[in-house]
Amino acid sequence: MNQTYPFYLKLSSILISIVILGFLAIVGEQILIPMVLGLLIAILLMPLSRFMEKRLRLPRSVSSILASLLALAIIGGVIYVLSLQVAKLANDWPQFQKQFVDLIDDLQGWISRTFGVRRKDQLLYLNDTAKKSISTGTAILEKALTSIGYVLMLTAFTFLFTLFFLLYRTHLLKFLVASFSETYHKTVFEIIENIQFMVKKYLVGLFLQMLIVTILSLIAYTIIGVKYNFMLAILTGILNILPYIGIFTALLIGALITFATSGISHVLFIVIAIVVIHAIDGNIIMPRVVGSKVKINSLIVIIGLVIGEMLWGIAGMLLTIPVLAIMKIVFDRVEGLQSWGFLMGEDDDVPIFKSTFDKYFLVKKTKVEKVEIIADPKDEPNK
Repeated sequence: MNQTYPFYLKLSSILISIVILGFLAIVGEQILIPMVLGLLIAILLMPLSRFMEKRLRLPRSVSSILASLLALAIIGGVIYVLSLQVAKLANDWPQFQKQFVDLIDDLQGWISRTFGVRRKDQLLYLNDTAKKSISTGTAILEKALTSIGYVLMLTAFTFLFTLFFLLYRTHLLKFLVASFSETYHKTVFEIIENIQFMVKKYLVGLFLQMLIVTILSLIAYTIIGVKYNFMLAILTGILNILPYIGIFTALLIGALITFATSGISHVLFIVIAIVVIHAIDGNIIMPRVVGSKVKINSLIVIIGLVIGEMLWGIAGMLLTIPVLAIMKIVFDRVEGLQSWGFLMGEDDDVPIFKSTFDKYFLVKKTKVEKVEIIADPKDEPNK
């Protein structure tokens, strides 16, 4: 016998669950971020691990270690190359400071000539603040060291979680199946298979998209003649995976670094190049490479990005789309949650209650057509 609950009780349970999950996400940030990253990377590396086990006859422990080390080597290589470029960029910091101060002085002169505001008054509001913000080398160094330590810790724990997820994947699968009654075993297997398929396809497509954008950016920056073009190209490719926000961040970083090492004309060319690359990515690369593997509507993506940044910062924004896609797969296959899955998807998704909607709109449309067909007797011509 299926027991139904009133709407206010369901809504209260949903809101309480959201609050509890949000609190746990904030409290467990240090362990949940590397755990989710490790899970996604483990799903991506699972075919490689299976290949080494079946074809090369390696034990699961050895195949898991080799696959995890390969992923760690790739991530570590990217971080190492970026760190070398950032170290070289530090040499241009005095030049950046000088150009920024000169720009402030020119701006003050223009304001004084145009609006009649004395330089002395402007200095009280602009000059001191700008120079103080630029000369905070100690604070910048302290923040950089903290970020480096956090990245190293995150990388180490992500490597461990990836290793153990690969090593105990069968054990974890049996746990998930055993957690539900036999009636739902088929549904559990379908959800797990769909999550694995989605994560692999999405991450591979995302990597290809990042690689293509990086190559296009490197070509554009090389033609323009920008210093540190390789570093800027990698940053543009990496930041591009952040929907809506990454392109503006890449544009800001590229403009600032170009301003520090080149002239204003180069900054204008950089802005044009990034906008053109983003247009190519959004209209050609993204639909063809990533495609419709993650069917989440833009409203939910924006809300997810904001919540992810509030909970976990940049890492939360990076994990937003795969986490939302996993949630949608679960919602679409769990009775009572299909409406939430439909809310997260696009309009062309077919919900479980499609027949009700078709019946309602078909009746409404028929009534409208009948009203339009009936003519008013007063409009008939007099005979």
